Amino acid sequence: MSAALLEGKVIAEGLKAAIKSEVEALKAKTGRIPKLVAVQLGENASSAVYVKAQTKVAQNLGIEYDLKVFPATITQPEAENIISELNADKNISAVILQLPVPKGIDAKKLVNMISPEKDAEGMHPENLGKILLGQYKTGPCTAMAVMELLESTKVNLYGKEAVIVGHSEIVGKPLAMMLLNKFATTTVCHIATGERGILADHVKRAEILVVAVGKAGIVKGDWVRNGAIVVDVGINRVGDKIVGDVEFEGASGKAAFITPVPGGVGPITTTILMRNTVELFKAGLK
Repeated sequence: MSAALLEGKVIAEGLKAAIKSEVEALKAKTGRIPKLVAVQLGENASSAVYVKAQTKVAQNLGIEYDLKVFPATITQPEAENIISELNADKNISAVILQLPVPKGIDAKKLVNMISPEKDAEGMHPENLGKILLGQYKTGPCTAMAVMELLESTKVNLYGKEAVIVGHSEIVGKPLAMMLLNKFATTTVCHIATGERGILADHVKRAEILVVAVGKAGIVKGDWVRNGAIVVDVGINRVGDKIVGDVEFEGASGKAAFITPVPGGVGPITTTILMRNTVELFKAGLK
């Protein structure tokens, strides 16, 4: 068996076409377009890469994108005032805080301060709660990108054994709720699973396997179940190569579908950010 590649770029292009059409229709109807404001505190090379990607995608989709850069010397109260001002601006549809932030800044507090009605990343507690209840249209971008990849396979998730390796607030935890909403039988593995030496046991049962740890090759290829769908969220630099969290060669020989790294989840994530922005804009019209 040789796994079919889940190419994120192909899926992202389909999503972009739908978003662009919707933005054009909203502009014709309201005379306005969605506006996303990105807040960057200090200079950071990795953040600059994300900002460049966000700017390009927003421009292509007809969404207004405004990057506000503040010095690394900014204080917590000053940063909080900025978020409050953006919340109060009725011309802004959505807000995102670019990470990482300078030392001394409480990023989690700032993210929680963003109004749930303007939360572009779906990380406000109120929006995470909507995922728990299955009442969401926006959500954490990477978790939603994984769901788009899974849906592209046309495999019915109902009752499937789904295993998530990694329980972060931006991927593992919200994704678990999303899979449960689809009635997948969902297991979440984390550092304690590995410390007990039973990670391989869980992975071998997985019909749907999502790995989001950030550790190259933490999931061995021979652990993967025959016919599984494997979504590798990990991005790791090993020498001059970028690799995922799953040993690709071994896994691709057993899986039915697998994401390449890079080129799987990443291309979809920024598109989901823009879709969230449009959804927030629409909700603000009501």
